[in-house]
Amino acid sequence: MNTTAKKIDLDSNAHTGGVFARLESDVRSYCRSIPLLFEKAVGAELVDADGNVYLDFLAGAGSLNYGHNNPVLKEALMEYIGADGIAHGLDMHTAAKKRFLESFHERILQPRKLDYVTQFTGPTGANAVEAAIKLARKVTGRETIIAFTNGFHGVTLGALSLTGNRHHRDAAGIAMNGVVRMPFDGYLGDDVDTLDYLEKALDDPSSGVGHPAAVMVEAVQGEGGLNVASDAWLKRLEEICRARDILLILDDIQAGCGRTGTFFSFEPSGIRPHMVTLSKSLSAFGLPFALLLIESELDEWEPGEHNGTFRGNNHAFVTAAAALEHFWATPDFAQDVKRKAGILRSRLEDIVDASALDLRIKGRGLMTGIACPDGEIAGAICRAALERGLVIETSGSFDEVVKCLPPLTISDEELDRGLAALTASFEVVASELTQNAQGAAS
Repeated sequence: MNTTAKKIDLDSNAHTGGVFARLESDVRSYCRSIPLLFEKAVGAELVDADGNVYLDFLAGAGSLNYGHNNPVLKEALMEYIGADGIAHGLDMHTAAKKRFLESFHERILQPRKLDYVTQFTGPTGANAVEAAIKLARKVTGRETIIAFTNGFHGVTLGALSLTGNRHHRDAAGIAMNGVVRMPFDGYLGDDVDTLDYLEKALDDPSSGVGHPAAVMVEAVQGEGGLNVASDAWLKRLEEICRARDILLILDDIQAGCGRTGTFFSFEPSGIRPHMVTLSKSLSAFGLPFALLLIESELDEWEPGEHNGTFRGNNHAFVTAAAALEHFWATPDFAQDVKRKAGILRSRLEDIVDASALDLRIKGRGLMTGIACPDGEIAGAICRAALERGLVIETSGSFDEVVKCLPPLTISDEELDRGLAALTASFEVVASELTQNAQGAAS
């Protein structure tokens, strides 16, 4: 990759003819900061209409852990379609679903001694979250859900009630009740254990919190700014919940499927959540697919009590099973993800150490990034990166975190090229800020 900048016109309609501006809703977002017309993608690379190649450090917001058009998964899907395999089956029994369930149980649940039944919800992560909170309320007979600052769980109304982001919440247009917000690990500083407050509020009959049905938490908050819950914090949270008959729901939609170096992000802590939500890279191919894992004794659904027309995406079952059988049959893949995560963190540390900007590392595994002084600087770095052939985005309360989400299958050479472009981007933005400050002073 050439780290020399190529100017990109953010308002260019050269290849689109203004089609998207004229015909698509103004709600579109990623395309505003990445105004390119993409035509092809393979592995960690995207190719635009002019034939320019970009390295992808966004990976479908974590939906493409195994890269674009992974050949193993593509072959499995094409073979299935070519044989007229079932595409849509509601929740009927199909060979593709059977293979997925068996592969998931054998390669993921059984080795980790997790006694979960699998509920296929609608096809998005928010659908899985909706099912989780609905079941928690049904099982316990209680309404309140504890959620955390900076949490992101989706934008349908139930999931949105748990999401902290004001920009998304303001779009609801109605009050969202039944949720109490608590501070996430580190929210009040490194010296404060925020669970002291949670425990005090739960045990004080005058706190106004009451007895919640469940606690919903992410082990690593992706959209919230790559905030990481420590293993000790997660263990104590589980102890608090189980001692008080509160269900613990772990949202692993973005941080799961190997993103942090283990299949589930919570594995290093040793906790056993009552429920786990999965989506994004679960299909392994970018196909819509979500599920809810439920402790067996909590599966109190009546038949059809919670459903969804597209809960039976058999094409996703095929690619998901192929990924489990290819990548998760041995510990090798997870170990390689951890190795690459070490390279990523080391190179990001080099950027921080060399910069005059006030920067810090955040995140874990291959969802690690750099917190900048503000969102304006982070946005400028992402634009500079795009000019150098790197697609990358921001997260955090103020969009202040430059967030690296490369495919887990990225090669060392591609990772090196992408990080070289990112290093150059930080350097050029820092230089421009220094020049601007000197100009203002003179």
